[in-house]
Amino acid sequence: MEKVVEMKGITKIFPGTVANDNVDFELLKSETHVLLGENGAGKTTLMNVLYGLYQPEKGEIFVKGKKVKITNPNDAIKLGIGMVHQHFMLVHNFSVAENIVLGIEPKKGLKTDINKAIADVEKIASQYGFNIDPKAIIEDISVGQQQKVEILKALYRGAEILILDEPTAVLTPQEIEELGVIIDNLKKEGKSVILITHKLKEVMSMSDRVTIIRRGKVTGRVHTKDTSIDELAELMVGRKVQLVVDKKKANIGKEILKIEDLHVKDQRGIPAVKGLNLTVHGGEILGIAGVDGNGQSEFIEALTGLKKPEKGKIVLKGNDIYGKTPREIIDNGIGHIPEDRHKRGLILKYSLYENIVLGRHHKEPFSKKGVMNYSSIRKYSQDLIKEYDVRTPNDEVPASALSGGNQQKLIVAREISKDPDLLIASQPTRGVDVGAIEFIHKKLVEERDSGKAVLLVSLELDEVLSLSDRIAVMYDGEIVDILDRKDANEQKLGVLMAGGKLDNKEEVNDVE
Repeated sequence: MEKVVEMKGITKIFPGTVANDNVDFELLKSETHVLLGENGAGKTTLMNVLYGLYQPEKGEIFVKGKKVKITNPNDAIKLGIGMVHQHFMLVHNFSVAENIVLGIEPKKGLKTDINKAIADVEKIASQYGFNIDPKAIIEDISVGQQQKVEILKALYRGAEILILDEPTAVLTPQEIEELGVIIDNLKKEGKSVILITHKLKEVMSMSDRVTIIRRGKVTGRVHTKDTSIDELAELMVGRKVQLVVDKKKANIGKEILKIEDLHVKDQRGIPAVKGLNLTVHGGEILGIAGVDGNGQSEFIEALTGLKKPEKGKIVLKGNDIYGKTPREIIDNGIGHIPEDRHKRGLILKYSLYENIVLGRHHKEPFSKKGVMNYSSIRKYSQDLIKEYDVRTPNDEVPASALSGGNQQKLIVAREISKDPDLLIASQPTRGVDVGAIEFIHKKLVEERDSGKAVLLVSLELDEVLSLSDRIAVMYDGEIVDILDRKDANEQKLGVLMAGGKLDNKEEVNDVE
């Protein structure tokens, strides 16, 4: 089989870190090859070298058998290499077609020939089986559709080799299935695909081969058909990983949170939460399942004081917290692991020790009469960093220097250490690797076992099913049903998430 990419002995060093240590990697024609590893293992760095964003200290790159020097992304594009980054690079007020042709627009005189651009996009979308409207504005389409735009952008520029960085991190289960079909179509057209990921289920369903990287070094290369999820997890983390959540029967206690007839509008002023009712008890994990965009984000923002509700009732341990400020809500006993760690969870330019006391920085022992007690803060941060295994050279580095998984562990450490009565965990393992997922799940179960209430909001059905004691399904801004975990499975939840109703007489096979 023809090798379309060969990387030999790639070494990339950043100050204090060897990101890639003598790494070899190869990609065959018409294959999907996964680069698997923990956050910070060096996967994206290696692909940024291939795409010309970084220059290696040493090593060689061959494309279609010819030795090449890739000094910037333009060189990579000319060689037929395209990259779709984890954070999309789209102009939000431009149309799909305008984004795809940006920089190489078809012209009519001096102006862009928008009709030809639309026709070109329709042709290429049809060729690869993409269902997308070229005239739609980017800010009006889903994240899954935006990802398709990024892939089409690369294909429009002639990509034969496509690098997808964490492509499923923000997709719903349905969109992940669609992506699998797209990748199959690309392979049938003779394209080769590199997936950077740490999601083992998708590795098994989407790839032909896997190269595993741990702390900058290759620890294994396997054919997907010859391996298992357990083996991949061990190669990735360096130890056996408990993939099934170990928890005892819930000891459900008193009502901690009661929500009645809650109404919340989204940022455009359109109703997003429409008369939501819910109770959460101590000693339980209540999971919220639902397709993204059904009001989950607005619900949590209203609950944590980040958005003012229109009306309703929110009572925490007998105290009315409706419409209170985030600080007042924290002081009332709510911890919040936000869905977007960069936007809501961290101040990226601040040090780890500054981030770890956010929300309590104004209280003793961290400050007194407005004067910060840095010796107390530093001891506290160093203890938590050790307890939560946050991988960092020290607590002085900015939060931006950490990998995504370590940023997440820092937030989990901060929120749990506040000792809240109610812990809201919104997409708590989004974009983190299997080792960090195992750790975060264990911490959430510990909170529940200590008698705290945990409200889990996740787009990962596996996560909702494995952690929850009860599962509430959210559709179109409302809780449409609440199931005990023993009565729930993917099929039932899928019906409810799509707006359907369960027929109690109809048996649905468990597909866990």
